[in-house]
Amino acid sequence: MIGADEIRARFARAMSEMYRQEVPQYGALTELVARVNAQVLRDDPALKARLEATGALARLDVERHGAIRLGTAAELATMRRLFAVMGMAPVGYYDLSVAGIPVHSTAFRPVDEAALGRNPFRVFTSLLRLDLIADVALRAEAERILAARRIFTPGVLALIGQWEAEGGLGDAQADRFVREALETFRWHREATVSAATYRRLHDAHRLIADVVCFKGPHINHLTPRTLDIDAAQAEMPLYGMRAKDVIEGPPRRACPILLRQTSFAALEEPILFLGAGDAGEDGRHTARFGEIEQRGMALTPKGRALYDRLLRVARDDGPEDVPYGARLERAFARFPDTEDELRGQDLAYFRYDLTGGASLPPGLSAEAPIGDLVRFGVVVATPITYEDFLPVSAAGIFRSNLGGSGGAEYAASADRAGFEAALGAEVLDECALYAALQDRSIADVRQCLRDATAA
Repeated sequence: MIGADEIRARFARAMSEMYRQEVPQYGALTELVARVNAQVLRDDPALKARLEATGALARLDVERHGAIRLGTAAELATMRRLFAVMGMAPVGYYDLSVAGIPVHSTAFRPVDEAALGRNPFRVFTSLLRLDLIADVALRAEAERILAARRIFTPGVLALIGQWEAEGGLGDAQADRFVREALETFRWHREATVSAATYRRLHDAHRLIADVVCFKGPHINHLTPRTLDIDAAQAEMPLYGMRAKDVIEGPPRRACPILLRQTSFAALEEPILFLGAGDAGEDGRHTARFGEIEQRGMALTPKGRALYDRLLRVARDDGPEDVPYGARLERAFARFPDTEDELRGQDLAYFRYDLTGGASLPPGLSAEAPIGDLVRFGVVVATPITYEDFLPVSAAGIFRSNLGGSGGAEYAASADRAGFEAALGAEVLDECALYAALQDRSIADVRQCLRDATAA
């Protein structure tokens, strides 16, 4: 049997190659990021050594996340089964209605530390909120269109069933699974609706038209990870890309936190509507784009509450003529920016490991506070990478690539229970995953120290 990590790696490579062919600028984006990363590693040998020691350097070049938008509960439930074959589970609930986007979402990703180290491929997966379409007749029409489509091939459904029944796939079956699954994410320029229907859905919200009017949930972006997103954004125009004006997420910091994202503007692509005559009616559709991310450390609930509060301050405080970036830096001056402060104030998660050759000093036991063990050089603390997403940032990326609001605004209306019912499972709590990793590392350190003392 081929392991889930290997199937995920094969799928991620195939997805990247497909998107490179469909959106040539994505290839230029990966070249840009590789160049920036290489320069950062040359300029900062200490960072390179740290990434090598934690295994993060090996995953840097293959790291990607993508995003898709689904239309029905049945599509979401089957997508959960498809991603399970690749060892990816739904983590986190994101309500994007808070920013005027009629979807709610989760991120399918590996959750085991070793699996993340092998290939941390993630797919941010959104479900259209048909209940937020105010026009009852238009909502019914969208439901009818979506009910008629089939986004999964018979072949991939059969292989998912086989994996569930037998607990794995053979080598040839794994390759066939990747080929069949890829068809769900492929771009199809042929719309499934007439130009008039497309316009009605588009006028309600551009994202609604993107979800409803096509054969499947084409991947709308793939995102390589950079070590310096400010440098990458500055270089995007040199590669012919029109970058976002503002990087989403926290400002540049000595100790990066959470997630920073930027993108180039979505492409305007030709599509073919259903219409009179064999040729149909030509149109244009804007949805697919390229994105870059920079990941920092995962924050505890206390740290996340401080982040959210300062983000609101940056957005709401100060005169309008002060650039948002300046307001953001001013607000986040109140967020501690050293690892010792972040750890001491319980604002971020850390992994703890014994330092090579260190022993307990007199008067210090294996049960001593973990901070004391770090201070005396017995234990080293390494920030845990944030593997997830930020709803405000995701919505900012969506909006910028839909051309402003893209249609109607929506009142915040989280419905986690409804999302999980559609999913057919509960979403995992990302903070619980980080806390468990931190707690396991502390327990392992203490046990090793006890064993060394007993010996």
